[in-house]
Amino acid sequence: MAVKFFGQFLVEKRIVSRESLLEAIRLQESVNLSFGDLAIAMGYMSQQDVVRVNQAQRSQDERFGDLAVKLGVLTEDRLQQVLVQQKSTHLYIGEALVRVGALSEADLPRHLEDFKEDQAPYMTERVKIPSGTPHPEMCEIIADLTYKMLTRVARLTFRPEQCLLSPNPAPNDIGAVITFSGDIQARYLFTISRFAQKKLAAAMLNQADVGEEPQEILDDTVMEFINVVCGNIAARAAQFGKRMEINPPEIVAAPEMVKIEPGETGLSFPVCYTDGEHSELYITIR
Repeated sequence: MAVKFFGQFLVEKRIVSRESLLEAIRLQESVNLSFGDLAIAMGYMSQQDVVRVNQAQRSQDERFGDLAVKLGVLTEDRLQQVLVQQKSTHLYIGEALVRVGALSEADLPRHLEDFKEDQAPYMTERVKIPSGTPHPEMCEIIADLTYKMLTRVARLTFRPEQCLLSPNPAPNDIGAVITFSGDIQARYLFTISRFAQKKLAAAMLNQADVGEEPQEILDDTVMEFINVVCGNIAARAAQFGKRMEINPPEIVAAPEMVKIEPGETGLSFPVCYTDGEHSELYITIR
């Protein structure tokens, strides 16, 4: 058993095929517009407004709509109208699977109940840091800000798995690391699969398709992403009177080779995406 999405659960149970799931996800993505795209479609914001808010989100821990109002590019009334429209038109993956013919409407409720039962042990509202970890409050903040930036900046849909003590990260295609020095000494490593990396790059570059981009550019977007996250982490630490200085990010070709050093504690925060791909936030801290 592990944290997973409904579609992944159905694939593992061999109720639907992976190809059908990917088809349903494509349908879902075409229907479920982001807040910014929906605001443009409703005539409330321009593309330039959306880019401005997206850029501001990289340094401010706020939701898109709230930040748009704060920046004066959207009124509170229009914010509520976009939220209502977004909610009323949202297509869930189960409904999408029915639409593409992979699942019958009659069977959907039963499969949803089975899924809820399977995932019940993993339902939690907050990050739980293992006891004995150095600076547990900061570790919780690091994970929380990473999850927020995955949603707001990378625009990825995911579910976090339980935090675990681990001597090294799990194998993955690529990773990027930043070392913190100062009052809190830590290493921040984010790993990602090549497939998910392209989705992250598309968001960071604000492009619909990055299939023709060289690997170097794709790797740069991972480093840019963790730079954004770690900048926010350092700013939050400063609010608590802690100095955390950021060193330049580096690409790690074999993330699983990163090892904890004497005096360090290693924490793994696995992340599961809708299509079954995985990332991992791995922290070493002393």
